[in-house]
Amino acid sequence: MCRFLMMRSDAPFPTAEVLATFRRKCRESVEFQGHGWGAAWRAAGIWSRHKSLTPIWKDKFEIPKEVDFLIVHARSAFKDTGITIENNMPFYRDERAFVFNGELTGVRLRVPGRIGAEKVFHLIERAANHDHGDLSQALAATEALLLSKSDYVRALNVAVADGNRIYARCRFNESPDYFTLHYRDDAIHSVCSEPLDASYHAMQNGQTVTL
Repeated sequence: MCRFLMMRSDAPFPTAEVLATFRRKCRESVEFQGHGWGAAWRAAGIWSRHKSLTPIWKDKFEIPKEVDFLIVHARSAFKDTGITIENNMPFYRDERAFVFNGELTGVRLRVPGRIGAEKVFHLIERAANHDHGDLSQALAATEALLLSKSDYVRALNVAVADGNRIYARCRFNESPDYFTLHYRDDAIHSVCSEPLDASYHAMQNGQTVTL
């Protein structure tokens, strides 16, 4: 039930207004987004990261004014449990970064990971490794597996970055106003849990975008 944002561009873009809008939307969300947050960004070719258990709208940490890749995740922990810094996203492995927004119950799979989101990331990576690194197909394959092995999927929204592209998939079974992902694909490529401005388009349920 979290909120996330991924943005990239070929040229550096300003972050202040984007982050202010995202923070405000997290603070005003119908579901509590205050179990900490995490971010990763690339500036001048160098990746940096930050994680905190402070709600994103209270944390005074400043991300650089201009970056060319930005990933932000505000956490709403399932049943208010597992609130530790290690469970904050984005999760990383080599060049890949992962964020998740959703809820699954009765999952009949044994998968490595501390929490459900980390297990979903593991499944995506496993699927990508079996399919020559194709993350778009890996998202669809992972979704199909989880739908078949879960009692109920409230939502399964994921986004993965590989340092060059953003891959996102939207899937939900209820609350479309809350769970529909939105994206823009122009000079700045972005996917977000809700639109930051009028340039965003709603994703269809079951749609994958590569940005």
